[in-house]
Amino acid sequence: MKETENPIIYFEEDEDIINICYDNVFKAVFARDTQNSQIALANFISTLIYREITVVTIIANEPSIDNLKDRQIRYDINCRADTGEFINVEMSLNPDKDEPARLEFYAAKLLTGQDIKGTEKGYDDLKQTYQIAILVNGRFFSDKEFFHNFRHYDPDRGISLNGKSRIITLELSKLKDIIKKPVDKMSPQERWAIYFKYLTDKTKRSKINRILEIEGGIAMASEILKSISKDEKERWRLMSEEKYQLDMQNELVYAKREGIAEGIAEGIEQGIEQGQDYVLKLMAQGFTYEEIKKKIEEMKQR
Repeated sequence: MKETENPIIYFEEDEDIINICYDNVFKAVFARDTQNSQIALANFISTLIYREITVVTIIANEPSIDNLKDRQIRYDINCRADTGEFINVEMSLNPDKDEPARLEFYAAKLLTGQDIKGTEKGYDDLKQTYQIAILVNGRFFSDKEFFHNFRHYDPDRGISLNGKSRIITLELSKLKDIIKKPVDKMSPQERWAIYFKYLTDKTKRSKINRILEIEGGIAMASEILKSISKDEKERWRLMSEEKYQLDMQNELVYAKREGIAEGIAEGIEQGIEQGQDYVLKLMAQGFTYEEIKKKIEEMKQR
């Protein structure tokens, strides 16, 4: 991406900014029906795929405001480029332990979800697809590189399949050495990653502001984020969703510590692994700790 001078947007040293690493905030910034939002999203994607694109359509998953249990849905952003490619972008604060397999599954759905039925269409009409994931916590690949661009190839002979599907990941847990680099020496991918990781760290505020001066797309995203942070109603809405996610995560940890999974396993006589899976399923559906505990007692009494 070309460097764009943008000295207007910057963060004050003590400015309180809502965390963009929560998926609902990420979606609020990049999936708005505004020119700045679309340009920022296109800039981010273009940086990762090494080619300029324009985003022409955006479909952001939106949970029902009337059904609390639906709020466990991921706020991924599905979009389509001007050249026809299908792209899915998601921010994952606490990725699943099987995240690589999950990403491969949804990358496949992006490809196979295209309509090539009909007498005038064939496999050659399939458009390139990109599954992009920003992994905030955890490490999934054994090397020290934070940025990976996966595609099908023969590892024994180094021959690419030249397929239509790619998986791109950013592991934000691998940035401790990159943050020490001067911003001018960072790659565009590194600047975006540092921005996501350290935006709310006030000790890194000067470095973030330098990134805003260089990267026009990040500056546009920041303008939207600043507006959200200052909008009391919008901020409280996002914080409410964030609180729900954290509460669910806390209840899951508490459930594990209390041995709920083991209790269910004993009750249904299917083994501990199946019991743990059942707990996770209940938590994902929005059941509270007390509700799950009640289910355990009911099962034990059968």
